[in-house]
Amino acid sequence: MTTNFSSQQPATAQAESTAGGPLANIHGLLGRVPRLNVNLSRFQTVVGLTAGVLSILGALLAVPNYFKPAIGKGEVVAVVVDAKTEKAVSNATVEILTLNNAVVTTLNSGFFGKASSTLEEGQYRIRVKHPKFGAEVRHVQVVSGQSAEVRVQLRSGASAPLHEADRVIGEGVNAVKRLFGN
Repeated sequence: MTTNFSSQQPATAQAESTAGGPLANIHGLLGRVPRLNVNLSRFQTVVGLTAGVLSILGALLAVPNYFKPAIGKGEVVAVVVDAKTEKAVSNATVEILTLNNAVVTTLNSGFFGKASSTLEEGQYRIRVKHPKFGAEVRHVQVVSGQSAEVRVQLRSGASAPLHEADRVIGEGVNAVKRLFGN
């Protein structure tokens, strides 16, 4: 009673599953799936390029919203120039105040005489000071989603007496503090 197992072949898929167990089933299913003849590096290139293009398109769609002020906010740009020469005045102190003179923010004008800030919608006062010039005050209305530009021309010499008075008063106050030990 000799049996030759090598010459016996299972006739059906059911016979395969009983002879080899679950692995034979998987092998049988994989044998029926057609093979794709795709080069892996070419596939990776296509996927990478598609991801890159989608990322760039998403960024380009998001950029315009990044530069818009938030809802209910607008921008104020103060341009500070010398009244005589029309040249930009840098390092001027730009104070943005409420109508009740409460300070909202303090800025310094840059090299080109510009200072900007994003503010809530409403009315504001802009006070511009510089040691070589007189102080100027302007009123501005901030509208949501818009930019309001305020051109401030500083005149020379007007604040020199005020600046001197501030210095003298400050020195007097400091002298009194020293006298009383504060």
